[in-house]
Amino acid sequence: MLANRVSKIAASPTLAMGKTAKEMLAAGEDVVNLSQGEPDFQTPDNISEAAIQAINSHQTDFYTATSGLSELKTAIANRVKEDYDVIVAADQIAVTTGAKLALFTLMQVLINPGDSVVTPAPFWVSYSEQVKLAGGSMQVVQTEDSDFKITIEQLEQLEQRPKLLILNTPNNPSGAVYTVEELQAIVDWTKAHDVYLLVDEIYGKLVYGQTQFHSVLELADLKNSQVIVINGVSKAYAMTGWRIGWALADSQIIQAMNKILGHLTSNPTVAAQYAAIEALNGPQDSVAKMKATFENRLNYMYTAMLNIPNISIPFKPEGSFYIFFKVNPDFMKEHSYQNTNEVSMALLKEQLVAVPSGEGFGMPGYLRLSYAKSEQDLTKAIQRFKSFFTN
Repeated sequence: MLANRVSKIAASPTLAMGKTAKEMLAAGEDVVNLSQGEPDFQTPDNISEAAIQAINSHQTDFYTATSGLSELKTAIANRVKEDYDVIVAADQIAVTTGAKLALFTLMQVLINPGDSVVTPAPFWVSYSEQVKLAGGSMQVVQTEDSDFKITIEQLEQLEQRPKLLILNTPNNPSGAVYTVEELQAIVDWTKAHDVYLLVDEIYGKLVYGQTQFHSVLELADLKNSQVIVINGVSKAYAMTGWRIGWALADSQIIQAMNKILGHLTSNPTVAAQYAAIEALNGPQDSVAKMKATFENRLNYMYTAMLNIPNISIPFKPEGSFYIFFKVNPDFMKEHSYQNTNEVSMALLKEQLVAVPSGEGFGMPGYLRLSYAKSEQDLTKAIQRFKSFFTN
């Protein structure tokens, strides 16, 4: 018999949808796969070459420190200083095999059975399941679809004081970005109520229009603090397959993470660490180019989707590379869809478009698409959405 914890968690809906779409593509079906948060850009050549050089010079043959190469931690600290004018010490950095592992490890470090964790909906699909695996319980706060942001008033009304608040800015799936004033208010509230604050900033370099991204690092010193920042190279540097992320926190939290990481992975893959060093230290023009492309795609998709019946976009995304759109309840009722899971599967079956449903993000009634795809694929998706939602 399998362990009880397995039956208590749900499989990742985005990965499951992506797997189905890829299987259909492999079978020769013309699927437009907008399901996963993966840039369609290739990893820049200078980054890949750094990994090749490390392999050829046998720098990758041995274990590194559990929390990563000292050179990588220096590169992370230098990037933080360059981007936010904040100094982070080496003992405040833990490098992990992807940002997802940093999050998982932190849940194991922070959460005892019965502890409460709060996060606003919509939220990234793995937060809730990682909390469950640590024995904690989720308090999900429903946000207004005008901005998809949690407010201090909502935090004050929580039934149970949480041990941890998880914030994701820019947000997956909504694209919401917290202002510096909103972040400051949340930092002040968590400090006043002795609550850990975990801020996932993995999309921090991908913001659009007049929106400015502010890291919580600008507002809170990590030393003797309960503030934790998650980041990595996957999104901004088109390195999803390399699996390098990190946590920035007080040294005591990092030490606790390293205890667990030592029994999980020993250390992140060394070749990927050298690639990440080059990503952070090398030219940043590829980031700016990708960001400009994503902004063009956002504007195209947002404008085109406004003309499709039976869906609405309450909030134009300010960051990340997703559009979180609402399905008209009357349309669902007319076609006997019980939920947006069924709408999602019907879109895949009937129109060959893969988009995960809002249920996995804590907000039924919505669908999420990733516009990190080619213009050709996005144009096809618009045509197929029109056909599906018009009929």
